[in-house]
Amino acid sequence: MTIQGQEVKSPTPSQTARQGWGTRANQIAFDPEFAEGARNAVNVCLRVQPDEKVCVITDEVTIEIAAAIVCELEKLGAPYRAWVLEDLAERPLKDLPPQVVDDLESSQVSIFAVQAQRNELRSRMQMTDVVNRKKIRHAHMVNINRQIMLEGMRADFQKVDRLSAKVVAMVRKAQRVRATTEAGTDLTADLNHNYKWLKTSGIITPEKWGNLPGGEIFTTPGEVNGTFVIDGVVGDYLCAKFGNLRETPLTIRMKQNRLTEAHSDNRELEDDFWKYTHTDENSDRVGEFAIGTNIDLKEVIGQILQDEKYPGVHIAFGNPYGALRARSGIRRLISMWWDVSSTSGWTRSRLCGMVSSWWKRSLRTSLQKLLAGRNQGTVKGVLRLRSGWHL
Repeated sequence: MTIQGQEVKSPTPSQTARQGWGTRANQIAFDPEFAEGARNAVNVCLRVQPDEKVCVITDEVTIEIAAAIVCELEKLGAPYRAWVLEDLAERPLKDLPPQVVDDLESSQVSIFAVQAQRNELRSRMQMTDVVNRKKIRHAHMVNINRQIMLEGMRADFQKVDRLSAKVVAMVRKAQRVRATTEAGTDLTADLNHNYKWLKTSGIITPEKWGNLPGGEIFTTPGEVNGTFVIDGVVGDYLCAKFGNLRETPLTIRMKQNRLTEAHSDNRELEDDFWKYTHTDENSDRVGEFAIGTNIDLKEVIGQILQDEKYPGVHIAFGNPYGALRARSGIRRLISMWWDVSSTSGWTRSRLCGMVSSWWKRSLRTSLQKLLAGRNQGTVKGVLRLRSGWHL
């Protein structure tokens, strides 16, 4: 294996039985700049122990990042298997390959570093069903790329976790959240004290898997009404297709939790988004209201995996976390039907609306003050008076 410019001997048969790539020789080079982010993922976010088995799932596009992660696992001495999806099945996947399912069943930790493809939602839900049932510490790194490895994955996730806990303590007392911006957003979310606020700060536990990089808190809102101007990014494969929406925002309107309108000068974006959120009778329903808390991020980059963690607001339609919500005391909103393959499942549609830059800077500054232990009233005042964010 080639690691950071150095040739390393191939593992012995006994080593291969304990760890290795499940589908090819262990000979993949990677950019040494990936090492810091990979080390953060393995040692800080997942806290992998030498006696824990790890399942690594990747694809051809992302294999170099996976190799950096595998290098950290090898340094630790943890047994692992790394699977390249294209070696197992044709993409887009119809189902998660059985080899991967079997490996997940016997793993304590899993890492999914893959580029999203259209119509693969079913296979990802099959994966998270195992993760939830087995309570695997799972790092979800969909659409991870070089920029995210060098930026978001280098964050101080212990700091992000402390901040996220403080923000959760604030919002749990709120009955309603309202966000307004000069761009036209005027969104109100009613909150219910019976529904928990959760944090996915990058510190992953068996109770809730999370995206990496981390840095958000979220809940299921009681009801959402109003207008949301999305000048950041939309999720899933639409993110790679349309990127940053600063020049061609998407404006959506919601009434009683339902998406009622979507408009953009980019008609292809408008049409694709509308189709994605109307795969069945309930996929247009708001299932998540979230606040980004990763203050180490400096700007929106057009990648939802990282951008939704930037201090700002994002919402999701459908049931983004599935069984996790039921285990965590958040109501399981709706049963949806994935009608493309005529099988039952949960439709997930994430959209991230990162609003105007001055609004984001105000919120980011406020979160920094909160982390430093300054008066929470000051933070609330900044959010209320300067940004149009009302608690």
